[in-house]
This record gives sequence, structure tokens and C-alpha cells, in this order.
Amino acid sequence: LQLERLSKAAQTGVAFPLVKKLLAFNEEGEQRVEVVILSRNDPVSGLRVFRSAEHHGLHLGRGVFTRGRPPYHYLRSLHANLFLSANEDDVRATIDAGFPAARVYPESSKTAESHPNEIRIAFDGDAVLFSDEAEQVFQSEGLVAFVDHESKKAAIPLPPGPFKPLLEALHRLQRTTSEKGMRIRTALVTARSAPAHERAIRTLMAWGIDVDEAMFLGGLSKSEFLREFEPDFFFDDQTGHCQSAASVAPTGHVVSGVSNKPKS
Repeated sequence: LQLERLSKAAQTGVAFPLVKKLLAFNEEGEQRVEVVILSRNDPVSGLRVFRSAEHHGLHLGRGVFTRGRPPYHYLRSLHANLFLSANEDDVRATIDAGFPAARVYPESSKTAESHPNEIRIAFDGDAVLFSDEAEQVFQSEGLVAFVDHESKKAAIPLPPGPFKPLLEALHRLQRTTSEKGMRIRTALVTARSAPAHERAIRTLMAWGIDVDEAMFLGGLSKSEFLREFEPDFFFDDQTGHCQSAASVAPTGHVVSGVSNKPKS
């Protein structure tokens, strides 16, 4: 079937604007970013994938097509910083293997093309940038215990979560760019509020990583703030937050932490 459609370009997906901007960081003689297609499709389907990418102006050089086999096994060989997929099992296995990964909401709103020279990425905190240590306290003991726990540990950095490597990679990429070139803007968008905000900020300081914006929303809907920030992608571990966010921005569900334990 794919061979019959070889001359017909596939439509762009929700991650297309992000990929286009990432590739724009590359300059003649200097490749800062590489995007690789990993697919459960067969190699013949790969022909259409590469032709479609070229049709839409994406210059991709590498791809792995596994005919039904999970493709995440090749991420280590590729030194990957992010894996996006609509397959939850692949995403879960990728996170377990130590790589940032998210299940894409294919129906997400495409709002990212309104700022063509800037990549904007928004992250949730607990179970995404940070571990789910505090989230476990919140879910098992409630808000009062959570606030007390975080206040007492305010000076102790949180353990890293699955998306710390991506934030680090963006931080490195940002330092290589000129003021006139592509820019990166990051935001922490979390349900935390004061006084629990302090540990989150101190953790980022301990890592030596800056974010451009931090939103401590204390239970307010994240979608309204994301509408204003206009991220190229938003990553959160809570399906409720993801479903709401997907109506205003490209969204990825981070299948990690206490909120995403496999059903027995």
C-alpha cells in the first residue's frame, strides 16, 4: 500500500513545527541537531517517509524501520535526547531505559508556527523534570503533608526526573546559538505554589540550569497559561493536564511516576 502511495506525500503531524525549528539550528558546516525517524513500519514504507519529509522541506538523513519490532532499542546507539511516539508501550519502555520520551497527542492544536525563530518548550515539574518523590507524598498523604514535606526539604535538590536530560540538551544548544539565530525559550509550568515553589527553583539552581519562565499555578488550569506561552511542545505526566493542554498546544504525555503505574 505504501509503495502505491509513494508519490503522494503524507500529511504533517503534530510534531512537524518542532522538528522544522530544531533543524533550523543547523548551519552550513555545523550540525547542531539531528532528527531521526524511528518507525515500526517496514523499510518500503520508509521510502514514503523520506520522500514526504523532503516534500515538506525537512532534510532527514537517518531512519530506522523495524517492521513491527519496538524501535526504541536503537536510541542508545543514536545518543538520543528525546523520543516522541503515539505508542504508549514504546514510550513507557523508553523512559524505563533512561531516555526522555512522551506519548504524543495526535489531535493536539498546532499553535507553534506563530514564532518561527524561537523554540518554546514547557515542562511540568514533578515526575517530568524532577522525580516523583514529592508527588508520591501528595497522592498518599494529601496537600498538607506535601507542603510540609517540601518546606522541610526546600534546600535539598529533588532527584532528576526523566526529562532532565532534554532540558540539559536544550541548555547546551542555547549556548551555541547567536543572538541573530534561532532561540530557545523554556518554561516550568507546575501545580506547585508557595512555599513548595522554593524546592523546585533551588533544584534548577543546583543543576546549573535556567528556565526563562516559571509558573506556579497552585491548581489553576494549565491550558490558559499555555495558550499565552504558545509552546512548540508541552510535557506533563498527568493525563488530565495533557487532555486540557492538547486543546491549545502540541502535548506529550510523560508516562512516568506514581500517576502512571501499569495497571495490574
